[in-house]
Amino acid sequence: MLSIDYIRNNKEKVIEAAKNKNREVNIEQILAKDDIRKELIHRIQELREERNLLAKQPVDEKHIQRGKDIKNELKYLEQKLDETEKELNTLLSYVPNVPLDEVPVGPDASANIEIKKWGEATQFDFTPKSHIELGTDLDVIDLERGVKVSGYRGYFLKNELAILHVALLFYVFQKLTKKGYTPMIAPAIVKAFTLFGSGQFPWGEVEVYKLNDDDAYLAGTAEVPVTAYHSGEILSEKDLPKKFVALSPCFRKEIGSYGKDTKGLYRVHEFWKIEQVIIGNNNLVEAKKLHEELEQNAEEILQDLKLPYHVMLMSTGDMGEPQIKKYDVETWMPSRNAYGETMSNSIMGDFQTRRLNIKYRNHEGKTKYCYSFNNTALASPRILIAILENYQQKDGSVQIPDALQSLTGFKEIRRK
Repeated sequence: MLSIDYIRNNKEKVIEAAKNKNREVNIEQILAKDDIRKELIHRIQELREERNLLAKQPVDEKHIQRGKDIKNELKYLEQKLDETEKELNTLLSYVPNVPLDEVPVGPDASANIEIKKWGEATQFDFTPKSHIELGTDLDVIDLERGVKVSGYRGYFLKNELAILHVALLFYVFQKLTKKGYTPMIAPAIVKAFTLFGSGQFPWGEVEVYKLNDDDAYLAGTAEVPVTAYHSGEILSEKDLPKKFVALSPCFRKEIGSYGKDTKGLYRVHEFWKIEQVIIGNNNLVEAKKLHEELEQNAEEILQDLKLPYHVMLMSTGDMGEPQIKKYDVETWMPSRNAYGETMSNSIMGDFQTRRLNIKYRNHEGKTKYCYSFNNTALASPRILIAILENYQQKDGSVQIPDALQSLTGFKEIRRK
């Protein structure tokens, strides 16, 4: 959430940012609504001051009647103020964050810029198979029964692939814990305020599963509960940054992706993620350093697995509403003959923390809103596509990355 003062002082910049993020906002309406709010606050304050003075006057019929009039007028104006503030907050909730100057301006993914490349696309001296073919031949993926049991985009991971999935999660979880990140198992069932706080609501509400219980939803990432972990709190600057690595099951409707990647493990309704989340101070120089730290952590994982990837600096039209800067890491997937997104890394500025009311007290005793950051360290089963396809052998087997063999207990997956 952008503050109304920031919007008022940077009107043209906010309008341009919304346009570049493909969002329509009526800033003039927001400012007009804020003017009404200010007028109401001013009038209410005047009436309260008059009421206080009246209380010191001798009691007579005139003063009694004026007291009643003030009471009735205050009741009306306070109700009007409450309605106005709710309307203003609703309008503000649709205003996206303002990107940093280095973010490329463009309407969609076509404007993203490749800023780094690691490894070369895997070459084969045979016709490589897709992860669907490999999974079926090796009896480690069952999509048919997954759909039968779970519905559209359902799947089973079986045998060695189920073990590899767990090994990957543990490997990454342990790696980041050793780097000083606080390990957490985060809840997947969350309240609406956490989704609003992260910026999932209102824009991405159609992608979220709502449960039958009141105020209960399924999170699509541990970013949602972990960012809200310190909601409503004032932290001490000396304790910042707070770094978390969180494991959770994740759920997404994928309505916005209807018709895309309908087969296989690339786009599914439920999956597992390890998310890095940082709550820091609102120093932009420090923020950029933390953003690069998160990026390095993510890239190290792919380098450990020896998977080719590249890093994209996301454009305004492809970065999301809350972000001020975002990288996507895309890993080479032979069956797509292209890179596929496996990790995303974002600076949110104080957009989320304003919504969640997360502040810190600095050395001068002043309170400020924190900055928040998040990065996908691992999302499975999507990452399994890259491992199966890049590590496949001519005889139809799949080798296990060296880094994971001590955890899986086997070096390859072969036909039974």
